[in-house]
Amino acid sequence: MSIFQELKAFMMRGNVVDMAVGVIIGGAFGQIVTSFVNDVVMPPIGVLLNGVNFTDLKFVIKEASIDAAGKELPAVSLNYGNFIQMVINFVIISTVIFFAIKGMNKLQNKKAEEPAPPAAPSNEEVLLTEIRDLLRNQSK
Repeated sequence: MSIFQELKAFMMRGNVVDMAVGVIIGGAFGQIVTSFVNDVVMPPIGVLLNGVNFTDLKFVIKEASIDAAGKELPAVSLNYGNFIQMVINFVIISTVIFFAIKGMNKLQNKKAEEPAPPAAPSNEEVLLTEIRDLLRNQSK
């Protein structure tokens, strides 16, 4: 089998295609949640904190300056506000995913709880039932 045939067989497996679909949907879902956090959750939090935008919070270690050659050197800072924003994003995304998976599991459990129809008796059981019935009829 050539390498191209092996690659084609690998790419056509169901789990690879499922994974690709999951990655695409996950990326789109990530954008939705990011918009939810940035456009819905963070503005009220910013208002509660007197208009503070978390991404602007930083601790400047060294101010911007100009070196001897006249080249501007950027400031060196710890951008802890951006870190806080990412932690909030993570908590919200984790919560949304938790409830989405919990809902899907609940739907799957309902399907699993439906009782299966009783299994048909095996050939041995059918034969034993017939023998039992014949013996009953003989004793009467």
